[in-house]
Amino acid sequence: MSHPVIFDRRLLRVRRARAAALDPAIFLIERVADDLAARLSAVLRTFDLAVDIGTPNDAVRRRLADRVGAIVAVDPIASHIAGERLAVVADEETLPFRDGSIDLAVSALALQFVNDLPGTLIQIRRALKPDGLLLAAMVGGESLAELRAAFAAAEAEVEGGISPRVAPFTDLRDLGALLQRAGFALPVTDVDRVTVRYASPLALMHDLRRMGAGNVLTARRRAPLRRATLRRVFEIYAERFADADGRIRATFEIVWLSGWTPHQSQQQPLAPGSAKTRLADALRTQEIPAGEKTGR
Repeated sequence: MSHPVIFDRRLLRVRRARAAALDPAIFLIERVADDLAARLSAVLRTFDLAVDIGTPNDAVRRRLADRVGAIVAVDPIASHIAGERLAVVADEETLPFRDGSIDLAVSALALQFVNDLPGTLIQIRRALKPDGLLLAAMVGGESLAELRAAFAAAEAEVEGGISPRVAPFTDLRDLGALLQRAGFALPVTDVDRVTVRYASPLALMHDLRRMGAGNVLTARRRAPLRRATLRRVFEIYAERFADADGRIRATFEIVWLSGWTPHQSQQQPLAPGSAKTRLADALRTQEIPAGEKTGR
């Protein structure tokens, strides 16, 4: 295996299954599903066959039911897609679709836990037909910055060292390059930041558990968290990230990425030297040869 194994995928499935058995916290995935449907509504074309890759529930599929001909749910946990009319049990890292077989690939809050994101993007691009679209949302690198800072400060103070607690999610600046590397045309990335307020850090951690978003890093510390450390985490969080009413803030960064499989109908860059109008003429200014300075 040539790529690093950052996430324990087996533990991730266990955490997701446990969250589904509890009263799941779905506010974030519901918001993302609304945004995804709104973004897709701006695309003036139809999609006969779509796949929803790894989205933790059916929120995206419900919103796209009237927008696509058919949508296939892809999930590594069979019980999550039981009863779906079109479903495939498969891991996001090993997609079972043949080349050029689908028109649209969507994913909401799943691809951030893929160990080989470049490889997964390549698989998606190959599965898409020419002029097919990928539209996905991932948890971004600035998510839970407050929790990360509180844990780092508390562990350094109480235990004399820092352990990995929050995943190193992909940075927005890297995603455009990853899309191009995977062979997508017209790549676009942008970010949405959502601030959620909680009564306490403990309430935030309960929500993360109900999202199935606990620590699944392979480098996580196996020993139980010390009670003194956790108490200090709560104190630091409240000291640094509480509003005047005592409620604490938690930031979720949602990174959006989209790209098309190449097709001759898409806009193409002009060949160098093919322009018929000088930039200076368009700007109604004087052209100054390279190396010369304007007079003052």
